[in-house]
Amino acid sequence: MAASRSSNGIGRHSQRSTLLKVVILGDGGVGKSCLMNRFVSNHFDEQSFHTIGVEFLNKDIEINGESYTLQIWDTAGQERFKTLRTPFYRGSDICLLTYAVDDPVSFKNLNLWKSEFLYYAGCGCSSRIIFSLHYYVGNKVDVPESEKRVTTEEAEQWCSVNGGLPLVETSAKDATNVETAFSAAVAAWAKLEARVERPLLEDTVDLSKQQNAYRSNCCLPSFV
Repeated sequence: MAASRSSNGIGRHSQRSTLLKVVILGDGGVGKSCLMNRFVSNHFDEQSFHTIGVEFLNKDIEINGESYTLQIWDTAGQERFKTLRTPFYRGSDICLLTYAVDDPVSFKNLNLWKSEFLYYAGCGCSSRIIFSLHYYVGNKVDVPESEKRVTTEEAEQWCSVNGGLPLVETSAKDATNVETAFSAAVAAWAKLEARVERPLLEDTVDLSKQQNAYRSNCCLPSFV
């Protein structure tokens, strides 16, 4: 079941802050909980256990002068917890699809996680439209070179083939690029939101109704 360990009660699009729901997905053991805890509290636990079900933490950040509250959902990667985690996919604004650079199976499973997310988020989107912005995160870059099984070049090539979505390599253990992964995703989300809410002036079609549809069914144009 879900467990909240931090909350400040700020609502979506309030005067103070914009609330964004962030879901971290990936195989068990890739470091999803460690990424969340490093980002939120700058803490790393070498002995952390696998997440059971779903839990979340909140984090307030500022990007380009705008305030955001990130509600970050950490989901269990094991198949037996699928029915517990999937109800929390709906309404997500950002998804971080995560693998470990020393675990090639977790890298190969990214498409499965993406498909599961698309399905259970409840959005019937075409291949050119994604309902929320998502990034690929390669965690555990702190491991020795001899233990790396997924190279940066291989991952970047795969991301390019699979929609040109961004890749950030991180280490929750030594904090490499953890802040960057979350901040860059929020900045990209804001750019997407601006495109939807402020269509080009030369467009002659009234997009106001389409705009509302995007927000109601959580679909946003893909960001490259």
